[in-house]
Amino acid sequence: MQHLIKHQPSFPLLQVNLAPNEVVIAEAGTMVARSATLTMDVRLNAGARAGFFGKLKALMVALVRKLVGGDTFFVNHFSSPGGGWVWLAPALSGSIVHLPLAAGQRIVLTAGAFIACTGAVDLKMRWGGLRAIFSKEGLFFVEASGPGEVWISSYGAVDEIWVNGSYVVDNGHLVAFDASLDFSIKTPGGGLMGFIASGEGLVCEFTGQGRVFIQSRNTSSLVDWVSRLLP
Repeated sequence: MQHLIKHQPSFPLLQVNLAPNEVVIAEAGTMVARSATLTMDVRLNAGARAGFFGKLKALMVALVRKLVGGDTFFVNHFSSPGGGWVWLAPALSGSIVHLPLAAGQRIVLTAGAFIACTGAVDLKMRWGGLRAIFSKEGLFFVEASGPGEVWISSYGAVDEIWVNGSYVVDNGHLVAFDASLDFSIKTPGGGLMGFIASGEGLVCEFTGQGRVFIQSRNTSSLVDWVSRLLP
């Protein structure tokens, strides 16, 4: 498998070239074009080792998320006995980042960050709980575990931060983080006035050792800006 990220940094396009019988798994709705030799199968994103109840849970979550928006939890599998290529692109302008994962390495992706993966990467839902709701990421994250390769996208540029101790990120700028990190939700500081008047809302504080990927733009800020222009 070979890949090429074109048209960085603002309007990237991911091209994945597949050898015979290789498979690339892509988020639903990301395909731009593909070679006629490839076939596409739609599957539920329940994890490779999910049993019956795991798949049933994933199906119920997928239906709910389909109604309220966000990741659909359905993914497309592209493959061919003779090989081929597929072009993939995210919904928003920004960057595409390539993340190789070693065996056992896990990374947690926020809503809308996942584009595609290859190899033996296992994708599954991860319960985020109230922390994820308050961080504007919904009830579930997507967790990817290696070995294999993952591509993620952002709104704006992506910066990779190595955390050794603690690190604070505005919740609207979070893209992904290593599963070795823990996080909590808190106010940005300044007491009640800071929460109400600072315009920062809530922040995520990460603790431990690992990587945090942040984006330079905030989709909530974009929505607020566009809303003010509507009649």
